[in-house]
Amino acid sequence: MPRALITGVTGQDGQHLAEFLHGEGYEVFGLVKGQNNPRIGAILDEMPWLNVVQGDLADLSSLVTAVDQAQPDEVYNLGAVSFVAYSFTHAELTGDISGLGVLRMLDAIRMVGGMNDNSIRFYQASTSEMFGEVREVPQTEMTPFHPRSPYGCAKVFGHYITMNYRESYGLYACSGILFNHEGPRRGIEFVTRKITNAVARISLGLQDGLALGNLEAKRDWGYAGDYVKAMWLMLQQDSPEDYVIATGETHSIREFLDLAFAEVGIDDWEPYVTQDPRFLRPAEVDLLIGDATKAREQLGWQPEVSFPQLVSMMVANDLDLEKRKMEANLR
Repeated sequence: MPRALITGVTGQDGQHLAEFLHGEGYEVFGLVKGQNNPRIGAILDEMPWLNVVQGDLADLSSLVTAVDQAQPDEVYNLGAVSFVAYSFTHAELTGDISGLGVLRMLDAIRMVGGMNDNSIRFYQASTSEMFGEVREVPQTEMTPFHPRSPYGCAKVFGHYITMNYRESYGLYACSGILFNHEGPRRGIEFVTRKITNAVARISLGLQDGLALGNLEAKRDWGYAGDYVKAMWLMLQQDSPEDYVIATGETHSIREFLDLAFAEVGIDDWEPYVTQDPRFLRPAEVDLLIGDATKAREQLGWQPEVSFPQLVSMMVANDLDLEKRKMEANLR
């Protein structure tokens, strides 16, 4: 039975990946910081087969212990300070976890894996935010980076240090440059889930409106459940390479709002939405759209869930959650 260690297992991608790998016959280990992580209990209720190991991306010795305990064939480094707005107010922490945390995990793999012929394969979760102020449209694996946030800057370091350890030490280490991928498990602080949750609450009379930042920003949005399969496929190749994972379509926040409000029968959302300068980034990323030709041709990967299906799925999930909360409050 193959073994995999996932950092960031309590996040959206970590949960999807854990389920996918379990379905592929893996013994799955999830790295969790601290014994009282508030999210792990609910996740273990859903995934009782998940093995929890203690570790912290800010602490190399804990990572060495975790890798040695799990003895993984594959490590998926999804752990990061991943909310872009938060990274502007917590830049040092973001750099330490999202950037140097990658270096620490690579060193832990090199230390433990060195006793096992460096057989551990490593996946780094890179991001389209590294492109930032884009130099070409669409973006490929060869597009230069110009990050526009501390998060993007930290991820650029993580991306290049992964490449450096691959070239310097012969590690099987690769990065997936994933464009925006969403789903019902997305955190409420992210704009897509913020919208779908607000739409659900507005339709049920629980909320009057919604405040957002830049409505003109355009993103290449896919479904997280599709994207974790691409992570796995990268580690099944004969040699490690980096890949862009994207749908090749771009949609604005306004388009997302159109579809989300339409799901609850509201055709004109403007009376419900206000623009608030507090939610504008100091440096905005206006347009991201990926070219996943390499992944399609070499990995055989392509997205299965369309943009309208994604929005519909998220609104339906939030409607169900809010209705269940209402029912529980009435008991």
